[in-house]
Amino acid sequence: MIPVELYDELDRRLEPVDAARRAAYPGESSTRQPVHTCYVPADAVVPGLVAHWGAAALAALDEHGLPDLGLDAGLVEQVLPRVLAKLATEPVEDLRVDAEDGYRGPPDAEDGDVTAAAAVLAAETGLPPFLGVRAKSLEEPTRRRGVRSLDLFLTGLAAAGRERAIVTLPKVTAVEQVAAFLPVLDALEQTSGLGLDLELQVETPQAVLGPDGTTTLARMLHAGGGRVTGLHYGTYDYSAALGISAAHQSSDHPAADAAKQAMQVAVAGTGARAVDGSTNLLPVGTTAAVHAAWQVHAGLVRRALERGFYQGWDLHPAQLVTRYLATYAFFRAALPAAAARLAGYVSRVEGGVLDEPATARALATVVLRGLDCGALDAAEVESATGLDRAALDTLAGRRR
Repeated sequence: MIPVELYDELDRRLEPVDAARRAAYPGESSTRQPVHTCYVPADAVVPGLVAHWGAAALAALDEHGLPDLGLDAGLVEQVLPRVLAKLATEPVEDLRVDAEDGYRGPPDAEDGDVTAAAAVLAAETGLPPFLGVRAKSLEEPTRRRGVRSLDLFLTGLAAAGRERAIVTLPKVTAVEQVAAFLPVLDALEQTSGLGLDLELQVETPQAVLGPDGTTTLARMLHAGGGRVTGLHYGTYDYSAALGISAAHQSSDHPAADAAKQAMQVAVAGTGARAVDGSTNLLPVGTTAAVHAAWQVHAGLVRRALERGFYQGWDLHPAQLVTRYLATYAFFRAALPAAAARLAGYVSRVEGGVLDEPATARALATVVLRGLDCGALDAAEVESATGLDRAALDTLAGRRR
């Protein structure tokens, strides 16, 4: 038998390592994740914006009808009533007011536009569960302008009575930018009274690979001091920076996959999420054009979900149709197998698949995601799994 002192020495040497790991990797987030982020230019924020997006999506569906989206026809028929209800009640889960690339106002109009956008939203009822703002980057030419827009918007939004908002920082190129931004966030919290979460947009090669040859993403994330809730892929800026021609810039390009896989590895276990990008092929124009855009979008959403990206960007109201159809079909297709395996895991019944605790967490999480977005109902989930919401939260490691 080895001496007991050796056990004590092992604990003594590794205790600091254990503590550092727990601090850097507290585990997956226990909060709901929206299925998308809708970007709306600051000068396009008008009263009734969210309801308008839902109505516009329903109108597009009514006008053009559904094409073959490459989804199981039975699933589409099953989820369509749920999608129609979602578009009528909560069409937007996460809204980001954009004062960066999507904003087209002249420089001398930005103060007024972001202030007006905040005032409109502060007076609205029925805002999305998640709400925030994207300002300009911390690069020298736009640094002060970006922070001023954040200050104006968040101060104005405080009148809405919300507790939290999200700040999206675009085109991050250096770890030092994230560290330098933390005192700014502290000050913005003081002036607005809002708790602020930080998202970093992965739009530059420097965000993925630093000049010293190391992966920058993890360092940026951990430099955020626990504030960073997501890494968001920027499809077109990133692709252009790599020299990919416009015709081939897409979130399913191999270069995009490489960046997003690095994002997934960086966020794993930290509580932050890796978020897919957008498609700029918008469902507008003739029925043929709308159908073609919906087919592309549905395919990209389904592909992202299969690869573990549960959130992406939507840039146009009509994209909500395929966002929810593809998302709801994904979660409903996942339920039967997940329910059977969860029931077997909890009851210790041996079946064709021997699941471990980590897999049980993943199975519970996929069911919870379906519940969160409305693809699944609590009653049918409990009937299928024998587990209520609290039990699923426990299995998934979510803190209630």
